[in-house]
Amino acid sequence: MSTAERSAAHEVAGVGAMLLGCIADDFTGATDLANNLVRAGMRVVQAIGVPAQPLDSDADAVVIALKSRTLPVEEAIAQSLAALRWLKAQGARQIYFKYCSTFDSTAQGNIGPVTEALQDALAGVPGSDFTIATPAFPDNQRTVFKGHLFVGDVLLNESGMQNHPLTSMTDANLVRVLQAQCRRKVGLIDYKVVAQGEVAIRERIEQLRAQGVAVAVVDAISNDDLMRLGPALKGMPLVTAGSGVAIGLPGNFGIVPSSTASTLPAATGLQAVVSGSCSLATNRQVQAFIQAGHPALAVDPLRLATQGATGVDVVAEALAWAEPLLNQGPVLIYSSADATAVKSVQGQLGVEAAGALVERTLAAIAGGLVTRGVRQLVVAGGETSGACVQALNITQMKIGPQIDPGVPWCHAHTEAAPREGLHLTLKSGNFGADDFFSKAFAVLA
Repeated sequence: MSTAERSAAHEVAGVGAMLLGCIADDFTGATDLANNLVRAGMRVVQAIGVPAQPLDSDADAVVIALKSRTLPVEEAIAQSLAALRWLKAQGARQIYFKYCSTFDSTAQGNIGPVTEALQDALAGVPGSDFTIATPAFPDNQRTVFKGHLFVGDVLLNESGMQNHPLTSMTDANLVRVLQAQCRRKVGLIDYKVVAQGEVAIRERIEQLRAQGVAVAVVDAISNDDLMRLGPALKGMPLVTAGSGVAIGLPGNFGIVPSSTASTLPAATGLQAVVSGSCSLATNRQVQAFIQAGHPALAVDPLRLATQGATGVDVVAEALAWAEPLLNQGPVLIYSSADATAVKSVQGQLGVEAAGALVERTLAAIAGGLVTRGVRQLVVAGGETSGACVQALNITQMKIGPQIDPGVPWCHAHTEAAPREGLHLTLKSGNFGADDFFSKAFAVLA
């Protein structure tokens, strides 16, 4: 899309208006979504939390990253509605509520309640009585077939997500999962309809509307399905999905893929990885990094518990360990562990207390690493990413090139790196190839 064409699009939307306004329920999910929009040609700014003022209008999309996935329902709704108000005030033409590609939630929410709260808030907008829901992201082996979510070749509830410490997923039937969370009726747009393209999808939407359905789970087993779905969503006030649907939306605004959308400043400084995720994928990445001969230090949550909530001693020891090694290449500090070890710690400390303790400690370590000259930082795990970004007082990030599907490099300004800024990647626990940590630094180089 040329400069003139972008200007014309913004003129249609209103002076300084953005084209797409996005609300993500965690920080890694926000960068996942932003990454797909950038790959499709949009210039994207990610805001950490609801901004206090307008951002630079030189962006086609703004993604507001919340930490609302595991909050109590009312808090998640309140934060999401605050994000919606800000986005609408900036003139956003379409709203996108982004959740995880494994549909992370509990029987109470938060996906269903937040979706319905956004629909209620948009009630005066024509078409807001209906929206779609699909976490499909085939590039990361997340597909939806007959309303059931698959991770690779297995159903969601057989993928390891049944052991998630906060949002265990024991049912792969998304219509059933979402209906349990919603007052409105939930339906399905199946793969046969999606395969026929835009006209058939729109006809199915009208059929479901006539049946009183307000939210429809959509099948998608390939990127082609997502590209067929995209045009059918043009003009829909609210879209809810994982990040996969994003690849088909920029074209609705006349935007085409362009490498200039992902340009970041040149990388400098030292390199480090901080990992708090306990997913199967991240555990493999930790082991691959260690087997490649890179230095790594494990943080023991039980030891943290004996030293108070701040883990001051553990933080100091970790930074003292890392400091002489940083000049030799990337280092890894991690609390990742297998499901059995995680449950043991949770049994002794409690689920929330164990998670919060580790997050605060890793965030303090991340801040200390940046103070010691780290300017290329990989953070693994959604909750850990949120804690690290908040500890570094980062409020905005520019989205750059993709490392693996769903995970881009970003660039942010922070007081700890006031001159050159910080290159940062926030990796969802389940994302990335086994060699992700090493690959990340190679991509940036």
